[in-house]
Amino acid sequence: MRVAEADILIIPGYKGSPDDHWQSRWERKLSTARRVHQLEWSKPVVDDWTDAVADAVNGCERPVVLVAHSLGVAAAIQALPKINRPIAGGFFVAPPDVADEAIRPKHLRTFGPYPRDPLPFPSLVVASRNDMFSSFDAAEDIAGAWGSLFVDAGDVGHVNAESGHGPWPEGLLTFGRFMSQLPRPGD
Repeated sequence: MRVAEADILIIPGYKGSPDDHWQSRWERKLSTARRVHQLEWSKPVVDDWTDAVADAVNGCERPVVLVAHSLGVAAAIQALPKINRPIAGGFFVAPPDVADEAIRPKHLRTFGPYPRDPLPFPSLVVASRNDMFSSFDAAEDIAGAWGSLFVDAGDVGHVNAESGHGPWPEGLLTFGRFMSQLPRPGD
C-alpha cells in the first residue's frame, strides 16, 4: 500500500508529541497523515482517549493505518471495540507496560491491561531494550500475543525526542517497508 492510498493516523502518547518528535515530523512529511487530538494530554482519561481514536478511525474514508507511540499504543488498542471499520495496519512504537504497578504516573495504568487476543490487522511493534516505561520482555510478550512483527530497536530509550529520535530515519524506513507489505485497496 502507498501512503497516498491510506489515512495515516498519528496517535501520540502521554503529553503529546512536540514539534521535534518523530511523530510530528512524520505528520508534516506524509501527505495523508493527521494527528488524533486529545482534550487533555497531561491527564489522560482512558474513555476520552479511546473515544478520540475511535472517532478519528470511524471518520476515515481510505484504509486506516495507525502510527501510535507510547500511551497512544494503549489508547489505540483499547479503542478497538469502539471502531466500526477495518484497520489496514498498526505501527506501534514503545508500548508502555500499563500493567506494571511501578509505572509512573500511576494513571497510565488505567489504560491496562492490554487485551491479549491477536489483532485483526497486520501490525508491527518497535521496542527498546532500555525503555523506562516498559521492560523489553513485556513489549516482546505483548507483540507476540497480538501476532505483531517485532523489531528490537536496541538500547534507544523511549524512542522519543528526548532519547534523540527527532527525525528517526530508521523508523521511517521501517514504516515504509511495513506500508509496502500491506494489501493495496482492491487487492
